[in-house]
Amino acid sequence: MYLRKSRQDNEAEARGEGETLARHKKALFALAHLQKLRVGEVYEEVVSGETIAARPEMQRLLRDVETGKWAGVLVMEVERLARGDTSDQGAVAKTFQYSDTKIVTPMKTFDPRDEFDEEYFEYSLFMSRREYKTINRRMQRGRAASINEGKYVANQPPYGYVRVKLEKQKGWTLEEHPQQAEVVRAIFDLYTHGELQEDGSYKRLGAGLIVKWLNRMDIPAKKGGVWVAASVRDILINPVYIGKVRWNFRPAVKKMTGGEIKIERPRSKTGDCVIVDGLHKGIVDEGIFTTAQEFMKHSPARPVGERGVVKNPLSGIVYCGMCGRSMVRRAYPNNNCADTLMCVIPTCKNVSVKLSSVEERLLEALETWLGGHKLKLGPDSGKKKADKSKTQIELKRKALDKIESEIETLKKQRSKAHDLLEQGVYDTDTFLDRTKEIGERIQKAEDKRNAAQTEVREESRAGIIPRVEKLFDVYWSLQSPAAKNDLLKDIVEKVTYIKEKSGRWHNSPDNFELTVYPKLPMYERSQ
Repeated sequence: MYLRKSRQDNEAEARGEGETLARHKKALFALAHLQKLRVGEVYEEVVSGETIAARPEMQRLLRDVETGKWAGVLVMEVERLARGDTSDQGAVAKTFQYSDTKIVTPMKTFDPRDEFDEEYFEYSLFMSRREYKTINRRMQRGRAASINEGKYVANQPPYGYVRVKLEKQKGWTLEEHPQQAEVVRAIFDLYTHGELQEDGSYKRLGAGLIVKWLNRMDIPAKKGGVWVAASVRDILINPVYIGKVRWNFRPAVKKMTGGEIKIERPRSKTGDCVIVDGLHKGIVDEGIFTTAQEFMKHSPARPVGERGVVKNPLSGIVYCGMCGRSMVRRAYPNNNCADTLMCVIPTCKNVSVKLSSVEERLLEALETWLGGHKLKLGPDSGKKKADKSKTQIELKRKALDKIESEIETLKKQRSKAHDLLEQGVYDTDTFLDRTKEIGERIQKAEDKRNAAQTEVREESRAGIIPRVEKLFDVYWSLQSPAAKNDLLKDIVEKVTYIKEKSGRWHNSPDNFELTVYPKLPMYERSQ
């Protein structure tokens, strides 16, 4: 049984029609009882994701259907299965068709192998997609109208406010959070006016120093924990604090990367950002906010996404071994000092180090690791497997995943047999026959898995050797940090970095520890 709550269901609940999933579950169990169907599992989720990628329970259902686990799936209507684009609809249709799995709804039972049912099923998914688009357009028009009326339409309020329902009308607005609002005023005051010094003067603080001030005062960030500079900058540029409502500042942009749809949220550059007077009161004076914007123009944040140029060859690879955050490059253009690698959390005790030292140590570690692999596989293994098609290896990995899923399904069936014995559905003889049959199937599947794991492991080990050797050949000759970064990401999943003592005082600038996680199949790394 598959249950999912949609946007229309939320509207129905608001009209007092009851909790959707409970109603649907009750109706489908009644249908199962009427048709004498035994429900083995319920897949239930509350998501409004357009794609299958945003629906984990749907992904799990499709994997189980693909392995032939179920004879059929109960669902309120076929539209609940897929409202995504044609690729998602095709994936659902093919999965049910090739596994010969029926779709049972209160209106009709669909047999994917029946030509007319298949056509009707595909038509239903097509109409579902059109309906989704219509609903989405209506919601966007409603949001735009609410924004122009000064209402707050986002789900989460900004720091310094709480979200409150408007009286006698639809929509929401904002009210000051007493404690957080004072923190917002302090941030703007420190940034535009400054902190009082011992001599009676004021020293204006930048975003980084404000972060240290907030953490020193033990003021928790919005989600708890410590403050970071990006959070302070976001507050300083947000017009919500002078009574405005901002919309479409970071719109969702879909991009196709590596055959998958990725959603990014870059800051708006096209003038599509909408800023109107809100129904709520501002926290700071408009003059102070304008002064803060003038200061921000002279020291804007410049994230990689906006510059478009990667200057750190270890970007997205090296992580702090103390707090888990990604390490960042710090440049010293005015002091002629070497770039360093540092943790972005001001309170983290991990000591920074020269970026080039980490690069050198990482390549040394990879060289040692490569030598160990060659000893295991023999000196010519990399050359023998260098021409092995990545596609073939990937297909074998997928086959291995399918075997793993089959074993998991069989183990669940064995567990259910014990339940049926306890419930009196199975007698002892039936139970013994059933568990013996399942046990034999599990043993065969595990034998297949062990053989497949060995094959995939050896091919993957050998296949990575030429890539690492290429890295050693060309790395230091590459002029572009982005090219170095791409090479490293092809081989290394991540690296953790720890340095507890500062080299300045202990004469140990390179006394740090790296833990390297090469890209190898999960089956090898777990052994």
